[in-house]
Amino acid sequence: MTRRFAVLAALAVVCAGVGLVAGRGMSPVVAWEVLGGGGDPTERHIFFQLRLPRLLVALGAGACLAVAGLVLQSALRNPLAGPEVTGVTPGAVLGAVTATALGLAGWESPGTVVLAAVAGGCAGATLLWLLAGRGRGDPARTAVHGVLVSAVLGGGTAMVLLVEPGELGSVVQWLVGTTEGRVWQHWQLLWPWALAWGAAAWLLAGPLTLLRCGDDTALAAGLAAHRARALALLCAVALTAGAVAAVGALGFVGLLVPHLAVAVFGADLRVSLPGAALTGAVVVAGADAAAQLASRLLAEGLDAGRLTLPVGALTACLGAALLLVVVRRTPGHTF
Repeated sequence: MTRRFAVLAALAVVCAGVGLVAGRGMSPVVAWEVLGGGGDPTERHIFFQLRLPRLLVALGAGACLAVAGLVLQSALRNPLAGPEVTGVTPGAVLGAVTATALGLAGWESPGTVVLAAVAGGCAGATLLWLLAGRGRGDPARTAVHGVLVSAVLGGGTAMVLLVEPGELGSVVQWLVGTTEGRVWQHWQLLWPWALAWGAAAWLLAGPLTLLRCGDDTALAAGLAAHRARALALLCAVALTAGAVAAVGALGFVGLLVPHLAVAVFGADLRVSLPGAALTGAVVVAGADAAAQLASRLLAEGLDAGRLTLPVGALTACLGAALLLVVVRRTPGHTF
């Protein structure tokens, strides 16, 4: 198990290195020079004030979404549960966009955005919980209700956009998911939030393991299943909201990375939860590095200097393909 963590850590270092040198604004050679202590003030500013916080935010957001997804799948006993399809992410996006439209928050003020995203995420999760009713244990039924809730919340976001069309830029960033323009303020807000709620999720590893076995088993072991599930859902919502406030809605990270983490680290949540955090960080950092490389190549090939490929578009395309594999392998199965 230690070797697997070491391999993932090495992959994280590789993705981080590529992400730091892949962006535009300076060549990879100059980026390595700046990393070694050289470069002029402008190059050092680009590297340390733009590229480095962008990388850290990508790592933190990936970890948050992966842990949130694993918590949701364990608490709901549903391998198709995830922030993207349970109303949590769409609700967080709606909360953030609504706060922005009302002038209460903005893309540049992530502190207020987090609170709005948490409120929206809680509302989305609660709506799904109420609609699913007694059928919460049925993965297919929960997935269908999740799609309906996500569609309703997405429609709410579209209505906000119609009322405030001037917020188009912010809405697109939150809907697609991007690490562009991330600065130290975003990281300084994200890391304590992620650390606190990630630790809370890890402390719930034991109750979550019992919940994976079913409510009857949890009750027989003396666990208050409903209370434990509510705490777990709160952790998942908070982690998702922090990630959404920082980078927007990165598609399929919270849904698919937990499957990879469980496959690599096993079903023991005391191990797979930190494993999911590291895996999610690697996936998002790697996707961000690939998006930067693709943006650079497309800009050079098409002679379009401002062309940028959002990392959320890349994770959504890759995730959609992987989701088909997951659905085929686990048709109607619970944990």
